[in-house]
Formats: sequence, structure tokens, C-alpha cells
Amino acid sequence: MNSTAVEVVRLLTATGGTLAVAESLTGGLVAAEITSVPGASKVFRGSVTAYATGLKHELLGVDAGLLAARGAVDAQVAAQMAAGVRKALGADWGLATTGVAGPDAQDGQPVGTVFVAVDGPFGADPGSAAGGKVEALRLNGDRAEIRRESVRSVLALLLSELAGEQTGNERAQDTEQNGGF
Repeated sequence: MNSTAVEVVRLLTATGGTLAVAESLTGGLVAAEITSVPGASKVFRGSVTAYATGLKHELLGVDAGLLAARGAVDAQVAAQMAAGVRKALGADWGLATTGVAGPDAQDGQPVGTVFVAVDGPFGADPGSAAGGKVEALRLNGDRAEIRRESVRSVLALLLSELAGEQTGNERAQDTEQNGGF
């Protein structure tokens, strides 16, 4: 169990938030990392391991035309996976991983190309899809190292969003307690 997963579970518990995960190249490792944390059952709704490209459309609602045109290793696919699992499993937050762990290239993308995404209850930034955030990664190492770094990266992305949301909430509470200043 890593400290990022512990902090994610802690922040979700503190805010009453829930989480769902859609995984491709990580094959369930993100869900395993989260569920290794005691108390994760309070916040973790479940996961979908959509390893086959077709399942990304069938189970997560990723646009079939997008998958046909760009393949599964794509920023917009990652964003739609995160939004899709969030909706399908009724969670406040959705995470997704898609990419190429090797040993061979896939969909014209070299080994080490990974996209991680988070979708949650925040406003969309310019360039993000469906109210989510996507991070493109170029990872080095063997298959296991790429998968491990993908897990670390997607949890760090979520932690960044959760910490930012909590900071905003704490500021609002502080303002209310101090008479609006």
C-alpha cells in the first residue's frame, strides 16, 4: 500500500466522496492499490478492467468512432473512460488508465505512451474533456515499471484534485467563520 492511496482514501472519507476506476494497461492494479488501504470500502465503489478495446465502448461508453479512428491509446479515450466509469458505477470521482506497457507498440503508439485521467465534480478546464483532466505520460522501463508508474501517476492526479478541492472548501469555511472576509 502506498502513501498516495492512503491519502486518497483519507480525503475521500473526510469529504464523503466515492471513487470508481476504469483500467486498461494496469489490469486492476489501481483498484488493488486502493483496496489495500484499510477503510477503502467506505469510498471505493468498484472498477472495470476493460482490457479489450471493444469493452471500452460496451462497458464504459467510450465513443466507438473515436476508438476506430484513434485506437485505445488516446487522451480523449482516457477522459471518456474516467467519465464512463464514474457514471456506470455511480461515483463522485472516476479514474482511468490506458496506454502501452509493451513489449510491442499498439495503435501506432510506442511502448511507454500512457494516458491517465480523472473525472469528478469540478468545472472543466480549457482543453479538458467532460469535466475531467488527462495527463499524457512518456514512461521508460520494462512492462512492470510502466504499469507501476501508471498507477502512481493516476493516484497522484486524483490526489492533486482532491487536495485542491479540500483546500477550496476549507477556504470557504474559514471565510464563513470569519464574517465573510
